[in-house]
Amino acid sequence: MLIIDVQTRPANLTVHRNKHVNGKEDNEILPPDHLNGVKMEMDGHLNKDFHQEVFLGKEIEEFDEDTEPKKNRKKLIEIFSKVDFNKDRSVSAKELQRWIMEKTEEHFQEAVKENKLNFRAVDPDGDGHVTWDEYRVKFLASKGFNEMEVAEKIKNNEELKLDEETQEILESLKDRWFQADNPPADQLLNEEEFLSFLHPEHSRGMLKYMVKEIIRDLDQDGDKELTLSEFISLPMGTVENQQAQEIDDDWVRERKKEFEEVIDANHDGIVTMEELE
Repeated sequence: MLIIDVQTRPANLTVHRNKHVNGKEDNEILPPDHLNGVKMEMDGHLNKDFHQEVFLGKEIEEFDEDTEPKKNRKKLIEIFSKVDFNKDRSVSAKELQRWIMEKTEEHFQEAVKENKLNFRAVDPDGDGHVTWDEYRVKFLASKGFNEMEVAEKIKNNEELKLDEETQEILESLKDRWFQADNPPADQLLNEEEFLSFLHPEHSRGMLKYMVKEIIRDLDQDGDKELTLSEFISLPMGTVENQQAQEIDDDWVRERKKEFEEVIDANHDGIVTMEELE
């Protein structure tokens, strides 16, 4: 089951938690729901900020919808001057490609920096490898469980009494964990593999896995392709009022537009894994 950013789903999913925009809480060491510079969100939604993230990199943080247009325009002019490498007051395809490559590398370096800190946190003995159990202990501790008690229970193969949501998250993370374990599989992740686990956008293999997860979550007939009806299907739940119904209707219209105009590249009414990658 996918870890879904509930804030992007319709109103009939009522679970809400205090999270940052990347979909995780302050101290949780887990892959974010939102991946910068990736076309698809983990819930199968189109990443509407994809082009901005690829083009602006870290500088996207300096733009705000509430900021005065004049200030945003000034910032864009500054960026244009950086993209215009030969200073001829126009941007060529080659200059744009060069800039986007720089921003992509910027995304990667940020992920590497964050990964080093997270890896250190889950590798307390500093042996350069993390087991699934070591990660599981740290993850559950970040969710408020007693770290020593969890570690002892795991060591003794005792059952962990977890709520349903936490159990589902762990099952999803475990699948991704073993996917990030490069062959020959040893059930240990080194720092590079841990980067693939936390940031699948920087691993071709993990991106393919992410696409498989999205399709598995939405594919109702098991043919490993998505039709329009599958792509726009609403999650299970009860609509409580007219406002919630209107939100659901808007969500369906938005998904239909994404499917027809963006994701279904050849407009044949079916989305394949290749089109989602």
